[in-house]
Amino acid sequence: MRLHMPLHGGLLVGSAVFFAPHAPQSGIPFQTRIGMPRHLPEEIVQQTTRACATIERHLGNTVQAIHLFGSAMDGGLKPQSDIDLLVTARVAPDESVRRALLLDLLAVSAPPGDTSWRPLEVTVVAHGEVVPWRYPARRELQFGEWLRQDLLGGTFEPPMLDHDLAILLTKARQHSLALFGPPAQALFDPVPARDFAGALADTVAQWNSAEDWQGEERHIMLALARIWYSASTGRIAPKDSAADWLLERLPGEHRPILREARDVYRGLVVGDVPPDPERTEAFIRFAKANILPLLDRPDEGR
Repeated sequence: MRLHMPLHGGLLVGSAVFFAPHAPQSGIPFQTRIGMPRHLPEEIVQQTTRACATIERHLGNTVQAIHLFGSAMDGGLKPQSDIDLLVTARVAPDESVRRALLLDLLAVSAPPGDTSWRPLEVTVVAHGEVVPWRYPARRELQFGEWLRQDLLGGTFEPPMLDHDLAILLTKARQHSLALFGPPAQALFDPVPARDFAGALADTVAQWNSAEDWQGEERHIMLALARIWYSASTGRIAPKDSAADWLLERLPGEHRPILREARDVYRGLVVGDVPPDPERTEAFIRFAKANILPLLDRPDEGR
């Protein structure tokens, strides 16, 4: 779907319009003017439009930019892929706005496996908290399906320092579509290599025992493949592409379980049964032991 900025200031996504604050009044097609891709994946146009309208309704004229990134822009959407949105606000939203936005996003997102809509992942940052860049940087809120029950139960995460923003902003600068505002390369500073490596190491450090990956085994194995790729090359690849890269380098005993995780992610096989716990743990520990030295971090026996 082609994106244009109508003269009245609304952002046209497909045939639907949502209204963005301080919209440029140029008659030049929106995506042509900023030099970004011209098309959204057809299947997510309606949901993305609804999500952006929800964000604008709560954040109003504080919205500085909305970027679509992740699988939709790099590697292609897979059966279980989220729709990833990065929202940059001019000022941090207050607590009442944060809570209202988080609750309303529940209505424009669906758990994995839903046949109509995809899971939505929305990260909101205040521009002054990430530019100039500092590590770790602060995020104002994050919405994802893993938080659904907490939100319905009245539990809301506070704003927090988040090492993962170093990875997220790097992804956005490399592969994103500006639904509103300037391209990510113009809005955000480059993340220094040391901070990117530090964020990768901090992510790996979360996974130390079976309790840390229970129920998320395949997701974490693919995340480790992508981190290993990034630690080795300095680049970011889609999960399944990183798994392809790693499968060529793994010892034989670890290949089957990673290959299965990749194929489930691609929708080639059904992943109803959890992977073998012993082989899962063996792969995760092997991956950690090889990744952390690449990031100048000791494994510390974990």
